[in-house]
Amino acid sequence: MERAAVFDVDGTLVDTNHLHVTAWWEAFRQAGHRVPMHAVHRAVGLPSADLVAHLLGDERDPDRDGELSAAHKALYGQYFDRLPALPGAGELLKRLHADGWQVVLATSAGGSELSALRRAIDADEAITATASADDVEQGKPSAEPVEHALELAGVAPEGAVFVGDTVWDMKAGRRAGVRCVGLLCGGIPRADLEEAGAEAVYADPAHLLASLADSPLG
Repeated sequence: MERAAVFDVDGTLVDTNHLHVTAWWEAFRQAGHRVPMHAVHRAVGLPSADLVAHLLGDERDPDRDGELSAAHKALYGQYFDRLPALPGAGELLKRLHADGWQVVLATSAGGSELSALRRAIDADEAITATASADDVEQGKPSAEPVEHALELAGVAPEGAVFVGDTVWDMKAGRRAGVRCVGLLCGGIPRADLEEAGAEAVYADPAHLLASLADSPLG
């Protein structure tokens, strides 16, 4: 059976979640909104429009959502030339590719942001395809990003495993009918990942790589 290993990117393969938190917090502050950083952290992984709606609610002026997203993008863009891959990220993708898995990225990032993330991972030769925010109408926790990744790989849900670091990732994977693996390197607690659908949880890509034989990707 054809197999696909589908990966979220931010917080899963590249250590960017707290950079996103800082950029969103500053974007909200500049617009006059006081949003605690811990609340922003919990929302990271949602598409920009959904994150704003989730944190500010129905009382906000939705006509200003675009300004907030643009401010976050500009603030976060300052880090593009130095985004740090998480330990073992590139090595994990290369190992899975060598073992016969099709490696597909499923991320809310697109354009120059996605290019910067891929440069950080430095494993382009192992990546079969990418399902980015530019390719789907709904982001996680909708199943659409994962389903699109499976379409690109030509793999059925039962032949796929989705690896992510947020509750939104686990919910998207479960809704797409795939097995889910959670990583703690994005800062979300193990219990939250398991409750959202993670079958197994590891510290980071290096830990998953070292435990590969006994993991859902073994």
